[in-house]
Amino acid sequence: MKAKPKQPWDAVILIVEDNFNNFLLMTRLLAFLGVKKCEWKASGWKVLEFAETLGEIDLILMDLMLPDADGFESLESLRSHPQIKEVPIVAVTANIAQPFVERARQVGFDGFIGKPLDPDRFPEQVRRILAGEEVWEPE
Repeated sequence: MKAKPKQPWDAVILIVEDNFNNFLLMTRLLAFLGVKKCEWKASGWKVLEFAETLGEIDLILMDLMLPDADGFESLESLRSHPQIKEVPIVAVTANIAQPFVERARQVGFDGFIGKPLDPDRFPEQVRRILAGEEVWEPE
């Protein structure tokens, strides 16, 4: 991981997710962890421009199957920005086939969490990511 370790209650997390129910689940689980600030973008379209308006971001959780620009395209644009290129970006997706996980690793994602999210594991996975650990757990 590139970013400095961060406590959950001090973290700003951007969730890029087109399914509102998945976003709500993530924010509730993150609140349980102590995260106070979650931002939401429902598509990959102009995600860099949106991220720039947020100031500091400590973690981006990104679905890969997004409308307009998928997670792979969005990752590329985010990595091109000097301020955001060091932010951990973790794929959060239902497509957990091994070739998909390997592609995510090869293109530069910092981790992978499979859906459906496990409510018992997800907060701990995010805590570990914020602490600087890599999490590659498609299942």
